Amino acid sequence: MIRSSVPFPPRPSRATARTGTDAEPGATASASASASASASASASASADAHEVPGLRSPAAGFDQPFEMLHACHERVQRTLGLLARLRGHLRHHGADAQAREAARDVLRYFDIAAPLHHEDEELHVFPPLLARGSAAVVELVQALQAEHAAMARQWAEARMLLAAVAEGAAGAVPWSAEQEKVLDDFAGLYAEHIVREESVAYPAAQALLGESEWAPMGREMARRRGG
Repeated sequence: MIRSSVPFPPRPSRATARTGTDAEPGATASASASASASASASASASADAHEVPGLRSPAAGFDQPFEMLHACHERVQRTLGLLARLRGHLRHHGADAQAREAARDVLRYFDIAAPLHHEDEELHVFPPLLARGSAAVVELVQALQAEHAAMARQWAEARMLLAAVAEGAAGAVPWSAEQEKVLDDFAGLYAEHIVREESVAYPAAQALLGESEWAPMGREMARRRGG
């Protein structure tokens, strides 16, 4: 599968979060475009997924809830990258065993981890911003909430395409231009959404909540995951 990248802004510093300064979206992270063996790409993606995607990160724990939210975004980025590689693989090799495994990995992430991540934001990040944020921040949060709803609708369409590949259904591929657009729209919305959350919403929420409120937030995030 070919490698792809999804725009991802640099993480705001703790000093920025504490002062409440809104960080401007910075340079996007990008992976160099290079050809890679499809077996290696699928194996790497499977290893990530088998860690229970989006729930744990080697660099963060629930005692650092905003770091966990950042880690979830990094996993979204990797999973969207896997989706892009899968699409290229399908065009050249069809729905072979490697494609089916990659499709299952993408399904697993967006079925399980992504809804939990959105719930974290809806319960812990957005409420203080809506209650105490500036007019511009409130407007942004309302847009982010609408995007969560749009993502859920788009995923319902996208997952049907991926489920057919994962199950090896007859006629699952090739995808039509309209079906490819469904995946383009889904990936594009997620990428733009992450930029706005990382550059504005998260720093503003960290400043409003303060570190003393992070521990209860982390415990609640862990509880919803059975921790």
